[in-house]
Amino acid sequence: MIQDKVIVITGASSGIGYSTAKALAKKGAKIVAGARRLDRLEILQKEITDDGGEIIICETDVTKKTDCDNLVKQALDKFGTVDVLINNAGLMPLSFVKSLKIDEWDRMVDVNIKGVLYCTAAVVPTLIEKKSGHIINISSVAGRIVFPAGSVYCATKFAVAAFTEGLRQELSVRKNIRVTSIEPGVVRTELTNTITEKSLEAFVDKHKEMEGLEAEDISNAIIFALEAPNRMNVNEILIRPTTQEV
Repeated sequence: MIQDKVIVITGASSGIGYSTAKALAKKGAKIVAGARRLDRLEILQKEITDDGGEIIICETDVTKKTDCDNLVKQALDKFGTVDVLINNAGLMPLSFVKSLKIDEWDRMVDVNIKGVLYCTAAVVPTLIEKKSGHIINISSVAGRIVFPAGSVYCATKFAVAAFTEGLRQELSVRKNIRVTSIEPGVVRTELTNTITEKSLEAFVDKHKEMEGLEAEDISNAIIFALEAPNRMNVNEILIRPTTQEV
């Protein structure tokens, strides 16, 4: 059941996070939405409250542990608990290794890996204390395969996949905390906007022309995992567009 669950979502200002916040609010969840772009969060907040939902927003940079701690604190202060964490914030500035876009590598590691670690660390004590909960990490098909120009991005998503499985082994059986990895293929979001590699312009154009998944498709997968009976832990959901080959 999603009704009355307190759900923390990172990267909630656009794409999958935005869509998921709205979908879960419609099902009666109490949303705690974090992202860097406060103006976008305010729009999300208005849409949810106008529709009768309940939400608080918190400007959050997941690369800062203090921000992640504060996001969870806001949830606890307002609602008294946290039931679900959705680690959704992520970046995908693809580039070839020879281009040495080291600043972008650092940013991917900080957001895609450390952000997941920091937010998980902020919420785990509460979930362990109550002996229930659900952590959902948004990974990628890139956490299963590697492709040129994706070396670093894929490495970050392989890390998320490994961390998610480790969490499941540590927390599911021993602490009754479910853990799920959602692994989308091409989704029509802003993710490609962070690509600065000039030689990938044709790739980006093709990516945008593809009949990709919609953010709502990923939201529906998240809802499926959350609504599974307590005896059932949906470990992984891999979702590709019908037109995506790899």
